[in-house]
Amino acid sequence: MDLSCVHAKSNGFLLRNSFSEIPICWNSRNHTFALEIRRTRKGSLPGYCRYRSVLIRAMGKKNPGNSNSNSSSSGPGNGDHSKAGGDSLKGNNPPPGGNKPGDTSPQKSQCKPLDWREFRALLYIQEQAENEDSVHNQDRTSPGSKSLPLKWAHPISAPENGCLLVATEKLDGVRTFERTVVLLLRSGTRNPQEGPFGVVINRPLHKKMKHMNPTNIELATTFADCSLHFGGPLDASMFLLRAGETTGLPGFEEVIPGVYFGSRNSLDKGSGLVKKGTLRPQDFRFFMGYAGWQLDQLREEIESDYWYVAACSANLISGASQSSSSDGLWEEILQLMGGHYSELSRKPKQDI
Repeated sequence: MDLSCVHAKSNGFLLRNSFSEIPICWNSRNHTFALEIRRTRKGSLPGYCRYRSVLIRAMGKKNPGNSNSNSSSSGPGNGDHSKAGGDSLKGNNPPPGGNKPGDTSPQKSQCKPLDWREFRALLYIQEQAENEDSVHNQDRTSPGSKSLPLKWAHPISAPENGCLLVATEKLDGVRTFERTVVLLLRSGTRNPQEGPFGVVINRPLHKKMKHMNPTNIELATTFADCSLHFGGPLDASMFLLRAGETTGLPGFEEVIPGVYFGSRNSLDKGSGLVKKGTLRPQDFRFFMGYAGWQLDQLREEIESDYWYVAACSANLISGASQSSSSDGLWEEILQLMGGHYSELSRKPKQDI
């Protein structure tokens, strides 16, 4: 079954730590069911029990195209084909009266289901809201009442593909990385011989590819008006492409849904997609250089508070080239992360 609505109720512990960082999937013949996840606490506090529980409820509706089947008559090969309807994972209610059969007007269209990163972000936002309400001795926000904002960012405990490394104040004065935001293209955890690497996404060079007098024919023609950025101190060039709703682009590696990266070897494929009309030249952003670490090196830098690790919405990454200020995206990410991160975004640079 497709997931149409998820309600998560926490009782005062960090909900995000209760879930693995992979898609959460359910398959049941029932229209609704409940899953209880328990997380054991390492220590106990006065007045608190040893563990708390989180209750996840998912609800689905039968696919109209499969109305003749029911849960009691499903046999081998007749799996559950229920389709999400009504409420979406974003917690939005359907319009009054609901959609009429055959009504496909844009204002009544269904919301796109959340991917696992968005689902995790929604849990984090709901948890923060509950904690804030608890501090102010108010009634706690009911689960699902907080929807996922258009732009979001939140801290995570460890690097992952597609996460951000946000420079801390300890890198003030280090010209290469001062107030930078690095998109980690690979976290380096899958292949021990390959360390983490990524590109700085908030250092526009205010130049276009044609200003560099490229010798590559595709760079000189198809991608001549694409923006150019400083990507890092290591010598190699890469590009990001914003795919939007287009999925499954062969020859490119997906970083997060809708954002891919490629290298010089995949320029011809990128040009081909532009000529076919699948993508536009402005969907590409090119980087001179990249940032790379050994796995232990990055871990040590994070533990030494040189980097904050965060997850964010795709539009913050794809829209980074629109920032006129190098510090603009850095400040925006920290403010969206909230709490003490937001306070740090307003601090002046350290004199070193």
